[in-house]
Amino acid sequence: MRVWVNTNGFANDNKVFAPYVGFTDEEVRFLCAKYNKKYEEVKRWYNGYILEEYQVYNPKAVVSVMLWNKFQSYWTQTGTYESIVPLISMNFDGLKTDIVTMISGGNVKIKAKSYQNDMVHFKNKDDVITALIHLGYFAYDCRSQTAFIPNEEIRSEFADVVEETKWNEFIDFMNESNGILEATLEMDTSAVEKAIELIHTKYVSSFQYNDENSLSSVITIAYLSAIQYYFKPVREFPTGKGFADVVFIPKIEYAGNFPLLIVELKWNKTAQAAIEQIKEKKYTENLNEYTELTMIKKVRNMYASLSSSKNKEAFW
Repeated sequence: MRVWVNTNGFANDNKVFAPYVGFTDEEVRFLCAKYNKKYEEVKRWYNGYILEEYQVYNPKAVVSVMLWNKFQSYWTQTGTYESIVPLISMNFDGLKTDIVTMISGGNVKIKAKSYQNDMVHFKNKDDVITALIHLGYFAYDCRSQTAFIPNEEIRSEFADVVEETKWNEFIDFMNESNGILEATLEMDTSAVEKAIELIHTKYVSSFQYNDENSLSSVITIAYLSAIQYYFKPVREFPTGKGFADVVFIPKIEYAGNFPLLIVELKWNKTAQAAIEQIKEKKYTENLNEYTELTMIKKVRNMYASLSSSKNKEAFW
């Protein structure tokens, strides 16, 4: 028997409680086999909380999807959904940008120790994010000291909340992102190049311009609108003989119309070199199940480069 306890309320170095506060990965695999559910799909929707070496799941969501066979959010029936609206609306510098980053699939660095464990006094954005970690809306990786949205269930909930609050920042990002996604699917490399360069310039001003992590953040932000059609982008996806920098896997209901996307990031090399690496290291080998799922009849090649001659992204 498992009773769901907010995993983020425990000290992350407590090995005693880690396997008991939610379903473990091993238990979810067993349930998927018993109820004939796709483990990878359950993992994308409901996994993500980290305690020591354990990935833990919310039992409420796992049991619900096993019984009702619907991959959707079950969070609003168990959590204090409306409590996050006043938190994310606080006027702290960088808060909205960090939330957009996490909705896009990225991690943000925070100082969690400054939080005083109350819901009244907040000194900065880190306090707000830490409070949301305690509520279970965000997860925390103590090794990298970063916060992130743990799974598709919470990600979809957060995207709805942010959209309802009508943030100008979110609306602007979504409008720009819609254009990038459409241009990508239409293989309009010129439009993709200009749009990504614009977001690169606007979004990563506080980061190292050519740092690979910031480039990955640019890509995830650029394709923010893909949240409707794709799962959270996967970084360092194990494929063939290496790791793809970023992979976008379409949701099952959109798999027939939206292709799987592989992004390879290169510094001081051409887009052609990135494409050759994708072929040479056989990145597509571990993605066969997704290419079959999306019913891609032929391989799509697309080249997009930032206007800066030294920065290149290649899309497969």
